[in-house]
Amino acid sequence: MILTDQEVTYFVTTIKNSSPYDFSEYSEKSLKRRLQKILLDNNMDLIALINKLKTNKEFLEQTVKDITVNTTELFRDPLIWQTLKYRILPKFSENKTINIWHAGCSTGQEVYSMMILLNELDLLDKAKIFASDINTDALEAAKKGLYKYRFNIGYLDNFDKVIKENPFNYDEYNDVPYNKYFKIDKVSDSIIMNDFLKKKPIFRQHDLVKGENLYFAKFDLILCRNVIIYFKYSLQNKVFKLFQDHLYTNGYLVLGMHETMLGDIASRFDKKGQAYRKK
Repeated sequence: MILTDQEVTYFVTTIKNSSPYDFSEYSEKSLKRRLQKILLDNNMDLIALINKLKTNKEFLEQTVKDITVNTTELFRDPLIWQTLKYRILPKFSENKTINIWHAGCSTGQEVYSMMILLNELDLLDKAKIFASDINTDALEAAKKGLYKYRFNIGYLDNFDKVIKENPFNYDEYNDVPYNKYFKIDKVSDSIIMNDFLKKKPIFRQHDLVKGENLYFAKFDLILCRNVIIYFKYSLQNKVFKLFQDHLYTNGYLVLGMHETMLGDIASRFDKKGQAYRKK
């Protein structure tokens, strides 16, 4: 099923008129692909979908969840985590508190990665962890801290690269046991995060499109990885402005491996890899 741009616009307008959500500044390519999948999964044509969206609030909420992307993993892209470990987080070691916001945290593996890393650096106690996402199902999964083991077996490799190994000194090896942070149960095919980690973050539903700071706080570090790749340039800049306004001077914004900051806003940051330091 090939959708036209007009049909995608019709869908976006319906969502906007029937709910608080606005996808008009999302990438058309990504939206089209997701909408085609929704139509296929529900065995509907666009007119039937639109009619159901207008009359069924639960279906609309579910459709919004299906539109938003929820792909994440523990210590995803180890290089970024090594940068955080050796180059960024140590800069905050003298802080009384370290405010960290995971914007678009999905099912929470990134949030747990951060807490594990902070704990290894003896910084977890002074950190305040905030995490938000538009998708309430993803947030509920994040709060539970329960993940499939076999599906996520690569997690352990990532964990080893970031927590056990030192890329700058191969002689150094920290034999940190997995059960310090999570329990692996191969029989029930699960990885479950330890309670002391699950209690720490403040999870909230939040829509970056609305351009508000949910936490009424300023941050030392904001991670928004693999989110803005789905936004048009205008919305990307709006979100970057939100982050800039709520970062302390010399605070850091970390983006995904295939994301970059362009235009005037970029001049307000110093870029090193995927990390942007607010001037």
